[in-house]
Amino acid sequence: MLIGVLIIPQTRLPIQVLLHKSLALFSPSVVDDSKQNVIEEYNWVLENKNGITLNFEETRGKVVLVNFWATWCPPCIAEMPSMQLLYDDYKDKIEFVFVSNETFLVINEFINKNGYNFEVYNPITRYPELFNVTSIPRTFLINKDGSIVIDKTGAANWNSEKIRETIDTLLL
Repeated sequence: MLIGVLIIPQTRLPIQVLLHKSLALFSPSVVDDSKQNVIEEYNWVLENKNGITLNFEETRGKVVLVNFWATWCPPCIAEMPSMQLLYDDYKDKIEFVFVSNETFLVINEFINKNGYNFEVYNPITRYPELFNVTSIPRTFLINKDGSIVIDKTGAANWNSEKIRETIDTLLL
């Protein structure tokens, strides 16, 4: 019966999201200082649903959370509630760059359906090589010096005390 439920498209996605939510109870780990990569190239242009561009260069010197995701991705869907909660509390303190290659019609439907209010961007130019995104979700937490403090592939709890403490420390 379980296999049958997983084969049916209408039930497969909700079950996959539920499984990923149970796995996303954990916070991502901070990369050891000696192993942190530093972003040297900030030349990356993105665009929001209103056609307003963001040059990633504008984030230089700030704490930034970059999240690559898609509306069809079960682990992405699973971690989005924790992303929204983090965004609610830190949107005026750090830069959030949510990136999707999907059309804004699809993105906006997903955002509105789930009550999210963060800004999503489509890439106009190729992202910096250091991001090296081969699967999603992929999230990077970058400090003011451009060091990648967290590099997480897969769903995670982004609203944990550990993440909040890390961000608070980076803001000092």
